[in-house]
Amino acid sequence: MSMGNVLNYLQGTSDIAVALRLILATVLGSLVGWERIATHHSAGIKTFSLVSLGSAVATALNIYLAMMPGLSSDAARISAGVVNGIGFLGAGTILVTGRKQIKGLSTAATLWVTACMGMAIGAGYLAVGITAFILIVFTNIVLLHLSNSVESHSQYLSIYIEVSKERGVTELHRFISEKGFVVMSMNKSKDKTILPSDTGLIINLKLDSRVSHHEILKLFNKLDYVTYVEEV
Repeated sequence: MSMGNVLNYLQGTSDIAVALRLILATVLGSLVGWERIATHHSAGIKTFSLVSLGSAVATALNIYLAMMPGLSSDAARISAGVVNGIGFLGAGTILVTGRKQIKGLSTAATLWVTACMGMAIGAGYLAVGITAFILIVFTNIVLLHLSNSVESHSQYLSIYIEVSKERGVTELHRFISEKGFVVMSMNKSKDKTILPSDTGLIINLKLDSRVSHHEILKLFNKLDYVTYVEEV
């Protein structure tokens, strides 16, 4: 059997073809989740495989109902409900930490697009479903490294830093001025510091040139009145 015949069969409406599409949606969803869990994100293999499978099931059911004689069914209604429902699930993965960090946006977006991938596979539109899978993997792996590279050399840097209460803030201001950095904003953090004698600050800086943020953090780490520093 040629590849064309296989694809035509998988895109058909027989029970076996639909079952195979559901398996494909589950497998591709789990592979997307594999990347997420490997990089220590909140949603992993199980979540993504279930989202993709559920979307495929809902879409296949929608098409089945629309094809039933004598039954008036909107073929887009269930699919639209899936897209809206996944929005609530994705929102649950987004967190705002005490250091003003927003985490989970990529996972939420990946959940949403995985649901769309599952719907395409469930509908038998395999070319779109498999292309979506390839682009999801490309975005989360290749573009992630590109994004990190751009961000790590941006002229804008946000840091969380813990300094001595006695002289740390004053010395820190002096150090920042000497380096030619511009303080865009500085706020006291409510997070508990490593040492009780320290205070935590969230500082937004504009750098004088596009230098590696890693090198800037190393400069802060060398200061004797700094206990801890990280980019946020």
